[in-house]
Amino acid sequence: MLSELRLDLFKCFRALHLPLAPFTLLTGPNASGKSTVIQALTLLHQTAVDTSWGANLLLDGSILSLGTLGDVVDKVNGRRGFSIGLTGEGPAGEDFTCLWTFESSALSAEDVRSADREDIAVPLHDLSLRVGSMELFVDPPGSLLPDHPSPVRKSLARLIERITYVSAERMGPRETYPLFDPSRHGTVGPRGERAPGMLHWYEDDEVLPGLRFEGETAPFLYKQTQAWLADFFPGASLDVQRVQRANLVTLGIRTSSDTNHHRPQHVGFGLTHVLPILVACLHGRKGDLIIVENPEVHLHPMGQMKMGLFLARVAAAGIQVLVETHSDHVPNGLRRAVKTELLAPDQAALHFFQARTLAEARGEAQVISPRLDREGNIDYWPDGFFDQFDKDMGYFAGLGG
Repeated sequence: MLSELRLDLFKCFRALHLPLAPFTLLTGPNASGKSTVIQALTLLHQTAVDTSWGANLLLDGSILSLGTLGDVVDKVNGRRGFSIGLTGEGPAGEDFTCLWTFESSALSAEDVRSADREDIAVPLHDLSLRVGSMELFVDPPGSLLPDHPSPVRKSLARLIERITYVSAERMGPRETYPLFDPSRHGTVGPRGERAPGMLHWYEDDEVLPGLRFEGETAPFLYKQTQAWLADFFPGASLDVQRVQRANLVTLGIRTSSDTNHHRPQHVGFGLTHVLPILVACLHGRKGDLIIVENPEVHLHPMGQMKMGLFLARVAAAGIQVLVETHSDHVPNGLRRAVKTELLAPDQAALHFFQARTLAEARGEAQVISPRLDREGNIDYWPDGFFDQFDKDMGYFAGLGG
């Protein structure tokens, strides 16, 4: 499990050391750096799966398309490259830190500027790995995966390869969904497009005990997905069918036992936007990292709170969760989980992001990290941190805001 992400000269961050917990929640105004954190982790995953751990960080691949080096380097302080670092715990409980430094292939800073930093796969320049008190440097680095016999190497490879990223731009209702070879359904896909296919191939895989829906539901992926979906949408059920002589599946959905299964187009966007999150989490394994952008999309406020509570349960089961949200109901679900002792306060990390120029003008950190106590209370509420409701009520009461 990861305990810190480090970014140097990457996009809007000159230097960021971001603590990570079993449940990490990112929030803040638009264009303040939340997506940058998610993109850094996803780029490592994309490079690992698209290039089999090549020696260049792939900026334009099957999951993310971020352009060129000029688009991702810190435009104020950075010129030729940037660094991404991960700190975590190895299989034997030892701490490790891996730091990748990527640098333009241009010969000089002037070449970088004149070429508009056009590298779409940025070469790995330096790679260091620290395990416990022992620090290793890989020179020259031939791969993003450190070449060292330590068990940490295998653990790090597994963690990055198995990252699941579910973007805010999730696929909505469709007539059909793609069905690939089972090996290509290791994740639900960044748009959730592979979730129905995953249900088809892995319907009998057992769900982690901590994630099984309470009651007599069988512990298998398909049944558990049905049960959790009905918890969010009472009466809902699924029907996944393979299309004959085509690499496709259909998804039938109903919201009442009194009706037949309908095409997804007839039940709105909420169910199809929640489905990939449920499938990704229920098919997860201990030590996995699941990243979800805006899990609240198309959900009623009560459903948003339930989503926060569900993701807290995922974290409690041993799957690391990183969530970006603009909804105050999602963290309220997390706070309920802490109050009911599903999660300990130190198993949750809250990070409020601010635009760098605003933070500098205020003399504040670019990222502020309030803390939870055992009752689910938050110790500090920065301006803009889930306070709009109170401001609006103050406005209606004639108090400004």
